[in-house]
Amino acid sequence: MKYVIVSGGVVSGLGKGVTISSIGRMLQGCGLRVTSIKIDPYLNVDAGTMSPFEHGEVFVLNDGGEADLDLGNYERFLSINLTSDHNITTGKIYRNVIARERRGDYLGKTVQVVPHITNEIQEWIERVAKIPVDDSGESADVCLIEVGGTVGDIESSVFFEALRQFQFRIGDENFCLMFVSLVPILSEEQKTKPTQHGVRDLRSLGLSPKVIFCRCPLVLEQGPKNKISAFCHVDPKNVISVHDVNNVYHVPLLLTQQGLHRIIAKELNLGDKMGVEKPDLTNWSEMAHKLDGFSKSVNIALIGKYTGFQDSYLSIIKSLKHASIACERSLELTWVEATHLEKIGKNGEQDVSEEEYNAAWDKMKSANGVIVPGGFGSRGFFGKTLAAEYCRKNKKPYLGICLGFQAMVVEYARNILGWEDANSTEFDEKSKHPVVFFMPEIDKETMGGNMRLGARNTKFTHVHENGVISTTQQLYGGVDLISERHRHRYEVNPDVVNDVHNAGLKFVGRDESGERMEVAEIASTEHPFYIGCQYHPEFKSRPLAPSPPFHGLILASCGMLKNHIANKCAKN
Repeated sequence: MKYVIVSGGVVSGLGKGVTISSIGRMLQGCGLRVTSIKIDPYLNVDAGTMSPFEHGEVFVLNDGGEADLDLGNYERFLSINLTSDHNITTGKIYRNVIARERRGDYLGKTVQVVPHITNEIQEWIERVAKIPVDDSGESADVCLIEVGGTVGDIESSVFFEALRQFQFRIGDENFCLMFVSLVPILSEEQKTKPTQHGVRDLRSLGLSPKVIFCRCPLVLEQGPKNKISAFCHVDPKNVISVHDVNNVYHVPLLLTQQGLHRIIAKELNLGDKMGVEKPDLTNWSEMAHKLDGFSKSVNIALIGKYTGFQDSYLSIIKSLKHASIACERSLELTWVEATHLEKIGKNGEQDVSEEEYNAAWDKMKSANGVIVPGGFGSRGFFGKTLAAEYCRKNKKPYLGICLGFQAMVVEYARNILGWEDANSTEFDEKSKHPVVFFMPEIDKETMGGNMRLGARNTKFTHVHENGVISTTQQLYGGVDLISERHRHRYEVNPDVVNDVHNAGLKFVGRDESGERMEVAEIASTEHPFYIGCQYHPEFKSRPLAPSPPFHGLILASCGMLKNHIANKCAKN
């Protein structure tokens, strides 16, 4: 197994995740299988209990792991399926070591950071690197490891010490350390001092990078490149310019143009296994360049609770972009705070200004389509039901995910069935019509890792009254069974399913027991696109293979859905 480790310095947020994902895509183009590990130095066991305002979205894996959003970057770029163990945290490492100590595995020895914690980290990396992550069922040739945070952070020091030891454990020919740094431009001059200091800090830990990525608004000039090479002890060819590009999909092409694949082949003795002369990135290159030239656009309104921090909806945004690329449209995303759609708040008073209220409604009304993603808590839920009602009545394409799906059901029960107090027990435990309720098997006291998580099957069980299979099933290619990822504690109450279904909001997809509702929609003869799903399809969307519900939303918003389905049916 070969290991490529990427760390960063100066500041966080330089794009280590995109960089390492792009390296992986480039190596795949050279014929190698890759896997990826993210090291997060925080004490949390996982990202599941973190606030979306602070940490961004929680990315859910097939096995139910709640992980850092960078694992989503890896999966999307590399078309792989990772496990919860591919996200290493300080909390997980210490939990394992303490559990071993309690069992007596250390035979009475004093348990210390070195060697016990550092050994645990190294053993974890070696074990997880061998887990197959693609359809081949074989272990990867190269394991990519991203170290979160920046060099010099106190919390990451134990991981750097473990990696220092690891380079000798596996041998220099199997270990390639890379460093991402910032090259700011001041007075029209590219400054190298931050990079020099970052590398100096890294080398003080006993680690010397073999490749340095320089993030800069403009192409790194030869002068600064030579200076970094001289002061940081790397070959000038190994100083890579990662300057701003039109879209992130150009980054693998950018790295390939600068010969990074040849550098890796040399440093890791992979020349006999890699097609270094002509990496196959044809489809990827076509997509990246096609995205630059779209003349038409589609406007989607995102009705959210966490709109102040866009990383909270990163997979949603990426999925919309994937679908837009497939429809040859540039995406215009309009952010609408759900609470701004509510003229009267839950306290009975007007919580938003008249200007905010009118602006929010104008933005939603002018959009080509609407998406209402998931979330937790009562804030903004009424606004989401108002969005669902408007889209239903005005035949505007609508996709509801998780809480957005539940908002559809609550709105339909209130306004079509006449159950004025219909609600979710998450927001009103005393409602006489609890159309959404707490799942009976979930523990109400524990928060972390305590939801219906991970990949679950959904079976398309019902057709519409005209005998046509559901729009959702058609978007999935007409298959009867699909697997999608979940993250929820509340579900549609089985006692109200028949009432809602018979009234016209059809529960066309259910779990394999038939008791849990997964997909609801209004027939295409009555609405161009009104679909909700309990699962999170955004976690399985890929740039070259968009998620079917998102693809359907964009198609409907562009007026292309009917032709798409007709063509699909003709092919079948």
